[in-house]
Amino acid sequence: MATTERSTAAMSETSSALWHQGWYAPAHALPSPNFGSRPVGAQIDLVVLHSISLPPGQYGGDEVLRLFTNQLDWDAHPYFQSIRGIEVSAHFFVRRDGMLWQFVDCDARAWHAGASCWRGRDNCNDDSIGIELEGLEGERFEPAQYDALTRLIHAISQRYPIRHVAGHEHIAPGRKLDPGPGFDWHRLQASLAWPAAMFPPGSGR
Repeated sequence: MATTERSTAAMSETSSALWHQGWYAPAHALPSPNFGSRPVGAQIDLVVLHSISLPPGQYGGDEVLRLFTNQLDWDAHPYFQSIRGIEVSAHFFVRRDGMLWQFVDCDARAWHAGASCWRGRDNCNDDSIGIELEGLEGERFEPAQYDALTRLIHAISQRYPIRHVAGHEHIAPGRKLDPGPGFDWHRLQASLAWPAAMFPPGSGR
């Protein structure tokens, strides 16, 4: 077998070990009811990064897990009244310590982007994978999160034809601000060793 063929076979075996259909084996699976089918022919070529904490600025609880599975107690905190009744999800959630959760099969359409547009296409939910980072927009993220995120995006790119990585703030400008100026895009680009053209213009430095 030629070197290129061996390399391709090895990558295929690695990808198979990491994925059970659209579920990433290293993540803790917690299926959400908030998802749908992708349009026929959708190319899953975009990763969208978000930040979330519930209540805002508080970390370590199970509120985000409950939100994405429609089990949040809306009366448990005053802030929750402002989001009462929403039904949302993301494919993944990366904790401050790097722990990874998955809520939606990556072959399916999670409800994370809302009204959005990137690389000339509207409705980014249709052809993207959404990753939530535990954090507050504008604040810094933890080294463990960058490490987990790098591994996750690398694994996603082995299964899907990823060509772009953007933040919620980039695909929904004026409406969303996350992950915000505290997120180090240059660090992510360097750790992935991907071209700058795959990231939002001006996000590197």
